[in-house]
Formats: sequence, C-alpha cells, structure tokens
Amino acid sequence: MNKITVIGGGAAGLMAAIAAAERGAQVSLIEPNERLGKKVNITGKGRCNVTNDTDLEGLMAHIPRNGRFLYSALSRFTSRDTMAFFEGCGVPLKVERGDRVFPVSDSAFDITDALKGKVKALCIRWIHDRAAAVETAEGHVTAVTGEKGSYPADAVIIATGGVSYPGTGSTGDGYKMAAALGHTIVEPRGSLVPLVSDDDCCRHMQGLSLKNVELTAYNQKNKAVFREFGEMLFTHFGVSGPLVLSASAHLRSWEKEQYRLSIDLKPALDEQKLEARILRDIGESPNRDVEKLLCGLVPHSMAPVLSRRLGLPPTLKANSLTREQRRALIRMLKHFEINVTGVRTVAEAIVTAGGVKVSAVVDGWAASAATVICMGAEKISIPAAAMFMIHDPAVGSFGYYKAEELEKMADELKTIKQAIVAAYAGKTGKNTEDISAAMAAETWFNGTSAVEAGYCDELISAAENTAVENRD
Repeated sequence: MNKITVIGGGAAGLMAAIAAAERGAQVSLIEPNERLGKKVNITGKGRCNVTNDTDLEGLMAHIPRNGRFLYSALSRFTSRDTMAFFEGCGVPLKVERGDRVFPVSDSAFDITDALKGKVKALCIRWIHDRAAAVETAEGHVTAVTGEKGSYPADAVIIATGGVSYPGTGSTGDGYKMAAALGHTIVEPRGSLVPLVSDDDCCRHMQGLSLKNVELTAYNQKNKAVFREFGEMLFTHFGVSGPLVLSASAHLRSWEKEQYRLSIDLKPALDEQKLEARILRDIGESPNRDVEKLLCGLVPHSMAPVLSRRLGLPPTLKANSLTREQRRALIRMLKHFEINVTGVRTVAEAIVTAGGVKVSAVVDGWAASAATVICMGAEKISIPAAAMFMIHDPAVGSFGYYKAEELEKMADELKTIKQAIVAAYAGKTGKNTEDISAAMAAETWFNGTSAVEAGYCDELISAAENTAVENRD
C-alpha cells in the first residue's frame, strides 16, 4: 500500500487526502493548526461559496490567467461533482445569484465538518506538526520532516496554500519546500485583493456599500479589462467588496499600466430614462436644494461628493439646474470614475497569485517536452518508466509510450509537432503525413493551430496546457 503524506489541512489538502484514501492509499495529513479547514470557515463571510453551478467553459471563462493549466483537473472533477460530493456527505446546497453555491445552512462549518467526517471515516491520520522539508533519495520521495519528527512517505502532496490571510496558517512554507525540490517560484502577490486609490472621494465615502451597480475597469488604452454587476465598498484607502476583488485579478500589469474604475450607479436605466427620472423628481419638489435631489438618486454620503465633482453650489435649487448640468449629472451617474494606484498587501488578499511556476509542472509530458524539443534544453527529467498518453482531438485517438522513449526522441527531434507525430505514428501505425494534416486542423490543441516552425511560443503554450496526460 502506497504511503502518501499530504502537507496542509485546508480545502485542497483535505480533498487530496480523501481522494488518495478512497483509492486505497495509506494517507497521513500534516497540519499544525488546532483545527482543519481554518480558512474555509471564514470564506464567503462565513457561509463558504462552495463552487459555481456552471459547466467547464463557464469556469474557464472566469479564470483570468493560465486557465488551461486547470482544464484537465476541472474536466475530471467538475463543479457538479463537487456539489454531489458534499450533498453525499449530508450537506444540502443551494444556488444563489451568479450561480454561486452555498450550504443551505449558510454555515461554512458544515462544509469543514463534512470534510473532517470523511477524513475520520477513511482512517486518515492527522499529524499535528508543521512540515519543514520533503526528503528524497535517488529521485524518489522518502519522508517528510516536521518540527516534531520525520514521517516516511512514498509520495507527498504539498497543499499549503499561498501567503494570504497568514493568521490562518498560510505562511508560505510550501514555496520553500517546492523550491528545495527544484521548482521555480514566481514571486507571490495578492489576487482578489482590495484596490488602493488616491481619490479623496473614497475617504469621504468610507463605509458606503453600493449594491446593484456595474463596475468596469479600464487600462490606459481605454480598453475594458473587466466588467461585472454586483456590490462594492468604499474604504479609507480605496475600494473593496466582491466586485473590486474580482476586478483585481484582471489588473496585473501595475508596473507598466494605469487603471481606472468606472461605476454605473444606475445600470437598469439608460440615459434617456434616467433624464426622465431626474426631471420627474425636480417636478415633484422644484425648490429643494440640489443635494437633496441627489439624495433621491444615490446614498446620502455620496450626494455631496457628486455635488462637488459637478461643481454645483450647495444652495443651488433643483429647478435651477441647466440642461448642461443635468447632462453632466447623468454622465456621472452612469460613469462615476475612480483612479486606482495599486493593490493592498498580499496578506489582505483572498487568494495568492504566483508561487510554483505552472509551466514547469509536468502534467504528463507537455511542459518538459516543450522546453526540451523547442528550446534546446537538457533532457526530460521524469521517471523513465512513467507511461504517458497523447490525445489528438482531430482524430479522437490516443497514443501511449514511455518517458524513456521521449528522452531518446528529444535528442533527435527539433519541434513539438515532429515529436508528437513520431510518438503517435509509432504507437498507432498511422501515416505521419495523415497525422500532420490532422494536427494542422483547427481542432488540434483545443483550437490552437499547430505551426511548422520550432521555437513557436503559441505552440509551446498550447502543448504546455493540453494534449498530454500522465499515466504513471
């Protein structure tokens, strides 16, 4: 029986431990916290947004970067599988606006209790210790060393999470262990993180929560990089809330880009209907001050901010608004803009971006082979006996081969296309010209056209993200 040690008792670690134990492995879980799933219990404001009730394409559309890296995992265990898993554990679920899935009880503890129940039922050993290093010998895992002892293992799953919310135990230990094993670490940074603004309006409106608004984020070329409907919050440093956190994942180039946010405060009304609404309000109380008119359109703490931005005197009467002033008000209600200058610290982020470089993670053979064959690097450093599989969507067939065969091929072949054609032809007996033609089809690499020349970034990217799966 394989001994598998999982480092980290959060959502990922618990699910990994459960999956391994269900497949017959002897599993140990190393977690220093006093309870498992500590961070899960604070997600979704304590309710735990379990998943989203959507298909694979729906999930992929909301992953702003390196989504293809997750394609294989998400296709094998879908959001519906996630829902079925927890409902099978006795946790009723419900679907709310935006396809968000929560426990019916609105308690994240029901989710962690279900996971802990599975851990107990599967006799997974929970070790209260902090892992310090993964020990190896001759290219194989032998043990995990902790602060309190050493624990033998045939394989290790590092599921320590990022560095956000360090109070929950996310201290970055996993990065050190992964780096010691040879992985490249991309500097961690916050994602799903509040945004900083030097606009005084944020400070004047701190604590104000806007609901049912549409937020759009623009780069310096005036291109919309994010647009979504929902809720947001003004703070003393800038803006936060669900919409802003989601937008932050799309604002990644702070060193060379400038971003601004535009808030549509009345997304249900076009400008013509909004003008009719304002004229109606003026007609009902023509002699009231403009700020009181604005209080009927926006929250009270926002009214003086609008008034100052529009340059309207506090004593100006509603019926004295000129046509140009009304038009300016309408534009501001539809496009209330805020410049943002950066993000808050990673400790305040919901999740961490960066970490282990995904292009160096071998899900099967793709990443290593892309480097070896196209970039002239060293041979593939994967177990020679590992079995791999290539899938050609154009013809719907698979080819199997050993890693040691690929290493020999890598010395001779110069392009990914040649390598795949040769491996596929050798295992299926198909004509290489027919395979080459199939590879040129638009369906190859999930829609990315194969290119004849080597050193092609597009082809390398496609190969890293699709086509090959490990069959150890």
